[in-house]
Amino acid sequence: MADVLWETRNNIGYITLNRPHSANSMTKQCVDEFVGALNACRNDDNCRAVIITGAGEKAFSAGADINTFLEELEKPLGGREWSRYGQAAFNLLDRLGKPTVAAINGLAMGGGLELALACTFRIASERAKLGFTEINLGLLPGWGGHSRLVKLLGKGKAAELLLTGDLVSANEALALGLVDKVAAPKELVGACEALLARIIRHSPIAVRVVLEALHYAQYQSLDDSLVLESNLGGLACESAEAKESLRAFVEKRKAGLKGQ
Repeated sequence: MADVLWETRNNIGYITLNRPHSANSMTKQCVDEFVGALNACRNDDNCRAVIITGAGEKAFSAGADINTFLEELEKPLGGREWSRYGQAAFNLLDRLGKPTVAAINGLAMGGGLELALACTFRIASERAKLGFTEINLGLLPGWGGHSRLVKLLGKGKAAELLLTGDLVSANEALALGLVDKVAAPKELVGACEALLARIIRHSPIAVRVVLEALHYAQYQSLDDSLVLESNLGGLACESAEAKESLRAFVEKRKAGLKGQ
């Protein structure tokens, strides 16, 4: 059985971490299969958005598999290289060019929460628990957790999660801004699909450039961000979808967009 399952239905890719016996923790093979699924979704024009979740009802992902982690530590500079291995996978997710939602169906801690933070959106089940527990083992998140958490929550809130190692409930995570919405367990995937349906009805080029502008706006100065915004906006203006939509607006008719 594959460690990661994926398929595309109705223009949405569904990626499932498939190791429920180990709380969907991620081995090296699992990371590789996850990257393969992301690339498949990225290269499939019929896939306009992606939902990521964990198999079973108990866990989204408990993060890096501890046995794999110990094996990697036996190698020269193994800790650093294992960190960069996961970072590369989640950077691909972060820059996929298509909106992604983490459907957090249960426990999301350590690397599992880092995966969720690399998604565009996070929707949690009412039963979910989230947190960074690495400090309990004398460690720190190494798959992008520090950087993305500080950008998302600010230093103070990020520090509390990282330094205490506490798990928070779904509603506490919503209050912190760690997740965007909380849903009943049976409605979790539906809530993700409803959000994405509101996005993928728009031009794929426009969606892609908005995602790119959002990504860089987190890290650039205002001046640099404004330059990028105008460049990306100019690219969007060149698309056939944008030109047809503008003409249709002026002519007070429905735009004849591809696929509609």
